Amino acid sequence: MRLNLVVFLFFSTRILVAQDNYPQDAFQSPLEIPLILAGTFGELRSDHFHSGIDIKTQQREGLPVMAVADGTVTRIKVSLWGYGKVIYVAHPNGYTSVYGHLKKFGPELEEYVKKVQYDKQSYEVEMFPDYGELKVTKGDVIAYSGNTGGSAGPHLHFEIRSSVSEKPTNPLLYGYEVRDATNPTVLGLFGYPLSDGALINQSAKTTQINFTKQPDGSLLADKVSALGTIGFGINSFDRQDLAANKNGVYSVKQTVNGRVYSEFDFETFSFGETRYINTLIDYPYFYKNRQRIQKCFKEPYNHLDIYKSLYNNGKIDIEEGMSYQVELLISDIEGNITKLIIPVEGKREPQKVAKDDNRTDDFIIADKPNNFDLGAAKVYFPANTFYEDFYINLKKGTDTIAIHDNSVAAHRNFTISFDPSKYPLEERKQLFIAHLDEDLRPSYSKTYKRDGSFTTRTRTLGTYTLVRDSVAPTIRPKNFKEKQWLSNYSYLSLDISDDLSGIDTYSATLNGEWILMEYEPKTNTITYNFDDKILNTNECELKVTVTDNVGNSNTFTSTFFRK
Repeated sequence: MRLNLVVFLFFSTRILVAQDNYPQDAFQSPLEIPLILAGTFGELRSDHFHSGIDIKTQQREGLPVMAVADGTVTRIKVSLWGYGKVIYVAHPNGYTSVYGHLKKFGPELEEYVKKVQYDKQSYEVEMFPDYGELKVTKGDVIAYSGNTGGSAGPHLHFEIRSSVSEKPTNPLLYGYEVRDATNPTVLGLFGYPLSDGALINQSAKTTQINFTKQPDGSLLADKVSALGTIGFGINSFDRQDLAANKNGVYSVKQTVNGRVYSEFDFETFSFGETRYINTLIDYPYFYKNRQRIQKCFKEPYNHLDIYKSLYNNGKIDIEEGMSYQVELLISDIEGNITKLIIPVEGKREPQKVAKDDNRTDDFIIADKPNNFDLGAAKVYFPANTFYEDFYINLKKGTDTIAIHDNSVAAHRNFTISFDPSKYPLEERKQLFIAHLDEDLRPSYSKTYKRDGSFTTRTRTLGTYTLVRDSVAPTIRPKNFKEKQWLSNYSYLSLDISDDLSGIDTYSATLNGEWILMEYEPKTNTITYNFDDKILNTNECELKVTVTDNVGNSNTFTSTFFRK
């Protein structure tokens, strides 16, 4: 009990020290409801760390979103993916607050954005207002919560960044209260033999280690026998009160016989290094099992700056005849801690499980460019596309090629170039480079056609081929019919979809004038709000044109009436 109290006081003191670096009463809540989180800062996401907190909005859209302090709007963006509709507000104290996945903007900002959209005749826009042009006051309603962009459900994505460095910091360090009295949960513990000849429980491969919960709440792993240089990793999550979401933990600390070997936390990070998340996690395990193991050791190619302490890069040298007690302390930002104790005995034993032999005919040297001719296509990997050297599995073909698989993470884009010369010219117009999933279903990879070559740039390894799309997109009205009176309607809605290459562009006119259609790819819906333009005639002609990624186009026309 005394040890647990000491650990709690240590972490609580560290968090309080971190909070002292940030103003505690400068920012109000962006919502009028209690803060219940669907996502935490630094949470492990695909190819990036989560740069803010996701605040639940009671499964609703349209909640008022307020400026957390006086400031000026410095950026507004409307996009189909990412943050969707998002506002950036710079504050006099040197911080910028960010509000994402919005349904719509407040009246003044909505008018400002709509003007730009109509001037550019584009739904997707990005604006950088002059400093002081769009001032806001603390508590002003600047927007309404939504589900736009890459959001998987209604919520508010909220960030606080440095206005100078643009580095995001954990918003919960600024005095926001989120109820959390629950210790983090550990789902799995894994041991990694790291040096030549190293073994863990007689295995040269990554090994899962069992553990049990003790009466004092700590976790005790089964005794590990090992030799050589090893490391540990954990699969864990944190759960706040009033929510069932499995959110990210705040910090992980590893000690060996009382000495700190590694410690990292999510106080802040840089957007420039966020893709190095793929070096913090066991990426091959994630590819196979869709679960992220955080390594408690640092690889040579890991350039993350989240570490507070490192000794021997968190790797443990196990000597024969020696005993070690490894402790992992997993904490949330409120100081709730789960302790995992791993007893390790240095023991020389015969190997029972050998490493997989992954050797192939082709070898990637990560810090040098690599070119390969695969018959149907050529592949070019710029220097530092990958994090480390490895044997790559390549398969040539006359139509289809295979470039390893996604158990290896690519840090940079590489180039695939197909030769389409065997296809007739007319047919080439409808061809695109497609990535095939495990069931051989094609998905469009942005294809550039020039100089008799089809090229795509991607970070996704796997199987690629050329696919023909000869079918135009479909357009269907959702809430109205031909020749219908729509006097009591506030909006028009249509379904647009494409069965293969995907939608590239769409446009709509009403009585010959361009109108703004808001596109929601998650529901394949475009929507026009009648408030946008005053119609000066009872009879209205709507024209919608949709084009897919290879140029197939379809046009829908309809006449309706309004008073």
